Amino acid sequence: MLNGHYDTVGVEGMPEPFSGAVRDGRLYGRGSFDMKGSVAAGIAAVKALVDQGAQLRGDVVVAAVADEEYGSLGTADLVTHTRTDGAIVTEPTGLAVCLAHKGYQWIEVETVGRGAHGSRFQLGIDANMRMGRFLAELERLERELRARPPHPLVGPPSLHAALLEGGSGLSTYAAACKLQIERRTIPGETETSTMAEIRGILDRLGAADPTFKATARAFFVRESFEVSPTAGIVKALKDAASQVLRAAPAEVGDTAWMDAALLSSAGVETVVFGPTGTGAHADEEWVDLSSVVQCAEVLAETARGYCA
Repeated sequence: MLNGHYDTVGVEGMPEPFSGAVRDGRLYGRGSFDMKGSVAAGIAAVKALVDQGAQLRGDVVVAAVADEEYGSLGTADLVTHTRTDGAIVTEPTGLAVCLAHKGYQWIEVETVGRGAHGSRFQLGIDANMRMGRFLAELERLERELRARPPHPLVGPPSLHAALLEGGSGLSTYAAACKLQIERRTIPGETETSTMAEIRGILDRLGAADPTFKATARAFFVRESFEVSPTAGIVKALKDAASQVLRAAPAEVGDTAWMDAALLSSAGVETVVFGPTGTGAHADEEWVDLSSVVQCAEVLAETARGYCA
């Protein structure tokens, strides 16, 4: 499978979001780099195999999927009805072989207070103040995460406090306060282990103050990804890339999340490889067209080798 997403992020602030202008061998516009250049490379690879009359022992599937920029519902559905032995997710990698990427978890913490008029301090319990205690502990955890021994390809785990909402009026004690956290995970971390860290903070705060009440839940989880350098699809890709590029490709990891994790979790041997460019989620975005051609050549040769 040659897998790539065709959805993009928004275009606000872009001077030429849809121009498709080509300057100095670069194609400009939203999605050119992330990642329609890669989808084009996958289509071109299959067209080359057909035009050459290649005789393969297996099928090559091009999967152009939606929703990778939010929840990856496209690939999540795809793996329920279309299965292959191997897959290349064609996210742009600068023609390097990507063997790992981070996962992420969206976590909601809610502190519980008691609403009361602002003049009745003896009745009110301020949920916002209690969230402040949690945030102070969360910042300590965030520093500790980044100080841990890093994964050799993707670095250390991290988190940030993304969205915060609490209170109902200036003269009212906040009855509830909600915080949404994004936790970036590395291979080896699980939902169980990360939630234990969050609940450990809540337990300590509750033990120090019986009026501290809070809950925590992970409401969306995407796993990290890692593949062995000796996996069959990786070896086939490296052999093809060395042949086309006339040099052994670099082996890298990425801090962003990709659909590779969903394919790997479904039992599909998966690796990531794509063209060169810049500007994912930025005001200026472009893909290098010569690298798209090279990527297509590598994908076609990989299919020959893997399906031989």
